[in-house]
Amino acid sequence: MTMKKTLTLAGSDSSGGAGIAADLKTFQEYDVYGMTALTSIVTMDPKSWGHNVTPIDVDIVEKQLDTILSVGVDAMKSGMLGSVDIIKLGAKKIDEYNIDKYVLDPVMVCKGEDEVLQPENTDAMRDYLLPKSFVTTPNLFEAGQLAQNGPLKTLDDMKEAAVKIHELGAKNVVIKGGKALDHEKAIDLFYDGQDFEILERDKVETTYNHGAGCTFAAAITANLAHGKSVKESVFAAKDFVTAAIANGWKLNEYVGPVMHGAYNKVTN
Repeated sequence: MTMKKTLTLAGSDSSGGAGIAADLKTFQEYDVYGMTALTSIVTMDPKSWGHNVTPIDVDIVEKQLDTILSVGVDAMKSGMLGSVDIIKLGAKKIDEYNIDKYVLDPVMVCKGEDEVLQPENTDAMRDYLLPKSFVTTPNLFEAGQLAQNGPLKTLDDMKEAAVKIHELGAKNVVIKGGKALDHEKAIDLFYDGQDFEILERDKVETTYNHGAGCTFAAAITANLAHGKSVKESVFAAKDFVTAAIANGWKLNEYVGPVMHGAYNKVTN
């Protein structure tokens, strides 16, 4: 028996809802073999759920990547990257190991936080990782930061940002409007450099959506590993994460994660 292999270069969410925990749960649902290179550890203050991010030393990150990439992977994604040095390292390894199916989830803030973790990381992602990405999956805030357009409030704003992000080197762009966009539906925008396509679903009125972005990017990665086209991968991932959000659940008084297995267990 053989399995498709995937790599996630991301942080550890100690609460289990996002980061490498979400990625591995998603990979399992897609029957791909997930491997992890840990960039940072995110812990929470039990009294307030404030986030603390502890980066992993870049030498340790490189050893993890060399371990995984020596085995070979069919697709790769990245999430929270703790420093400019780790971002540059990721770009170096993508070149060194000729990874063509790379999904960049440009994580800039922790869920529940509203400040960019490190502004210099955004610049480094724009310069070093966007040009190597097969797909990138920013939310409205992240897309505005990457495109340097400011806040995105309309579908036209999203289209303008998608064009700029594509011009920066991303081969395919998915901007996640979700329920944050002022629209009666949950809207995401897919752009392949030629055509725009709208991914439209009914809004799910819930606050139990922790890990949704990681799950969406991981689902795209798994679909690409299985040989699906980029469009098929994105649209299938949208269905997967929509089911996960619709079946999210309460973890504690501060947060509720999505249900990573909902698409297979509840909708099928």
